[in-house]
Amino acid sequence: MSATSERTSSYGQHRRPSVVDRFGVWLGSRTARAAGEFTGARFADFGCGYDATFARTRLPWCAHALLVDLALAADLAHHPKVTAVEGSVLDVLPTLGDRSLDIIVCLSVLEHLTVPQVALDHFHRLLAPGGVAILNVPSWLGKPFLELAAFRLGVSPAEEMDDHKAYYDPRDLWPMLVRAGFRPSLIRCHRHKFGLNTAAVCRVPA
Repeated sequence: MSATSERTSSYGQHRRPSVVDRFGVWLGSRTARAAGEFTGARFADFGCGYDATFARTRLPWCAHALLVDLALAADLAHHPKVTAVEGSVLDVLPTLGDRSLDIIVCLSVLEHLTVPQVALDHFHRLLAPGGVAILNVPSWLGKPFLELAAFRLGVSPAEEMDDHKAYYDPRDLWPMLVRAGFRPSLIRCHRHKFGLNTAAVCRVPA
């Protein structure tokens, strides 16, 4: 069984995202786009999804992209800027070198992890001086709306909601970021997406 969760496939691997799914991904990626410049950066997208939809938009500008999920589209492994790693996030993180990344993206993934604090600890370890981690998670306010869409209306995949381990408001996520080693002065943690999600942008000193 994966250390990340009980799931065995990546988001989008066996089911085309619905309109609701695509809108949610677009809103979540706005945090990443607004957080900094990807030009020349070594970045990683942990839990990027089967097609790595957001990461593909940054490939023309980045120096290198590390993409991690349980399964990845075959063409990603052939891209000259990509290292594609198939496996659970929590299994892959310990294998990566200290200060090896400039930008870490982790969108709608922490809620699927059995031990999210371990992932956050590694994110801090992996960031080079001046690096940034960009996170997005569903909030407690978002929980009933997500479950309504999945379990009652059928417009989102029910298996995604059934795999959720937690929801996060800023008061939940912020202490975890501090425990991981991020300085309070370099953390921006706030609600977004109409309060349905919590976003965090966490930097390490240059």
